Amino acid sequence: MLSDTFRETRPADKAGLFELAPAKINLALHVTGQRADGYHLLESIVTFADEGDRLGFAAAETDDFAVSGRFAALVPADAEGRHGNLVLKARDLLRQALSGKGIAAPPVAIHLEKNLPVAAGIGGGSADAAATLRGLLRFWDAGLPEEELAALALSLGADVPMCLKGEALMARGIGEDLTALPTLPSFPLVLGNPLTGVSTPDIFRRLTRKDNSPIGLPAGTFGGDWLGFLKTLRNDLEPPARSLVREIDQISGMIGGEGAMLTRMSGSGATCFGIFPSPEAAKKAAENLNGQKPDWYFQAVETVGTGS
Repeated sequence: MLSDTFRETRPADKAGLFELAPAKINLALHVTGQRADGYHLLESIVTFADEGDRLGFAAAETDDFAVSGRFAALVPADAEGRHGNLVLKARDLLRQALSGKGIAAPPVAIHLEKNLPVAAGIGGGSADAAATLRGLLRFWDAGLPEEELAALALSLGADVPMCLKGEALMARGIGEDLTALPTLPSFPLVLGNPLTGVSTPDIFRRLTRKDNSPIGLPAGTFGGDWLGFLKTLRNDLEPPARSLVREIDQISGMIGGEGAMLTRMSGSGATCFGIFPSPEAAKKAAENLNGQKPDWYFQAVETVGTGS
């Protein structure tokens, strides 16, 4: 139930402050090894969209959390357990860190407008957690040393540090080793998801090989042909995901059929993306795809990068 703080038509717009939690897209993802503790080592070219979830923050007498949007029903109601609400976990961990330094972190009402599918390979809860950290630091007019904030983000999940950055980057290790990619261009994309959740642990268990070749970024700008370079790469999680969710084949084929220059799955799926020649072409493709499958998720976006 929405509290009085958020009894408005667009709660996130009516709040005192808002933060976008953009969709994360893995343009390529190579699994290069596995640590002794079971965590997989990755190399991934990551970028972020101009669409995503939206968080609003407003002063309150007591902490409050409300959620709306197309996928609101799938958001956990509390922070308990491994699959608890990452917005609330981020709020509580940040408050604890600030309080330990004598910095005030008073009650706050948070509203999450959940526009992105869950368990979809495009950030989801990790993007929400990162946006919560960014938003609350602004709302509380507070700060933490960069290394401490990065460690806090990593404790929430391997994808949270990259979502906290929100820029085009290369992610290595388990996702904590981040290098900016300032020459990566902005791409017009169509995102598509059949709204079938994918279990990331199941995907990794189905990997037949965990010591695949690294991405190996070439030196310099290699002529600036990022699209050509991306076509030489892959997502090592895509074959096992396709074996679990047959709709991934279909949705990738549908996006490709609309004229995408490159189609690939993001993260552990089931979201696929297609890179289009122009934003107009991407928007037209998304309209066509939504007409074909109105119960699925299709969204035209533009990613961060040069020219965005």
